[in-house]
Amino acid sequence: GIASLGGLLATKAAMQRHGISGTLRFTGEPAEKVRGSKPIHAAKGYYDGLAGMISFHPFYMLPLCNTARWDTHCGAAYAMIYRFACDEPENWVRASDGAPIPQAHSAVRAPGANDALMMMYMASKALRDSMLPHQGGWSISEAILTAGQATADNLPAGLAEIQYMIRVPTLAMAEQVTAVLDRNAEAAAKMSGCRHERHWVSKSRPGLANHAMSGIAYEALSTVGPPRWDETAKAIAREIQVNAGGTATDEPLIAQLEQLIAPQDAEAILRRDLPPSQLNSTSDDYTDMSWHTPTARFYVARPALRSGNGHAYPSWAMNALGGISATIDPMVTCAAKTIALAALRLLEDKAARDAAMDEFVARTGGGIGGSKWLAPLCDYEPPIHFRWPEYVTTPRGRDWWIPSNPQAA
Repeated sequence: GIASLGGLLATKAAMQRHGISGTLRFTGEPAEKVRGSKPIHAAKGYYDGLAGMISFHPFYMLPLCNTARWDTHCGAAYAMIYRFACDEPENWVRASDGAPIPQAHSAVRAPGANDALMMMYMASKALRDSMLPHQGGWSISEAILTAGQATADNLPAGLAEIQYMIRVPTLAMAEQVTAVLDRNAEAAAKMSGCRHERHWVSKSRPGLANHAMSGIAYEALSTVGPPRWDETAKAIAREIQVNAGGTATDEPLIAQLEQLIAPQDAEAILRRDLPPSQLNSTSDDYTDMSWHTPTARFYVARPALRSGNGHAYPSWAMNALGGISATIDPMVTCAAKTIALAALRLLEDKAARDAAMDEFVARTGGGIGGSKWLAPLCDYEPPIHFRWPEYVTTPRGRDWWIPSNPQAA
């Protein structure tokens, strides 16, 4: 976001002032939470020809705060939409049931798309324990995008859509879950007089480590130092503590925000809860870039509230801290400086560039196209023709896609 843009602009200014040659590339990546854009961009060549990639993300989990990933990078992810369509409800019954007209309220009707979606939803919930072994930290989540498409009359719903997001350590696990969901969709469609389609949203590879790039990023972060919050920011944080139902503390932010942790030390903490055979864990969308160029993934602290009595803060508290200049600017400034220093190091230090690329070649078994290289998985068109949540403008004005309820008198 804005921190990466700040780092890019700072790097550009330094290059111009000091006559440093090179090329900078800044990528905007939508649909992060469904890992939607990067698999497509990777397949289209957006990341080809780069000497290195510096990927920043605000801190969101300990111990990945003011550090860089070392060995354990994020895992694979698949996302897809299952669409159920009841195109021929008249074929549900073998012969006329004697109703005077097909639309009679007493006529036998096809179950329709809503029923298919609900059977898909419930079957996939019920079979979740039978999809994968109970290890590896995997998750499956779903969102109903479209349902209904019928009146309260005796008409079957014509269309319903549900999206699944599969976050797993390996591609083999993603394929296994997909096979189960495919069977569930087929069975649900048959039982409800529908046909079904599967549309890909994302097929994203697990991340590839590069110690040389991680070292470059962390050395830059160490030079800059962790972000610091002044008394103005802390006063705001205390106010949010109280407004969010907690108790104000002298130090309202957690201590780790102003501390560095070496990538190797953060790695050791991460590995405590993972089996030795597991190479990847958790989920984020930067991973596709790591198969096309040496990539660093680093994290800088964003404000997070300290709880004095075990109080659980609502999600809006962190969102608020991320939208107030006094509380979020320390992170933005620190990250931008780190990106600029790391980028300038890559531009000016040929030995560092070569070390990162040599490691990339070794880990991929020969670089792009090598024996251990994972090719882009995207074999689908961008999923832009679906009903995603959005703001819409109608003759009634601008509103969320689900109309706001009028305030009670």
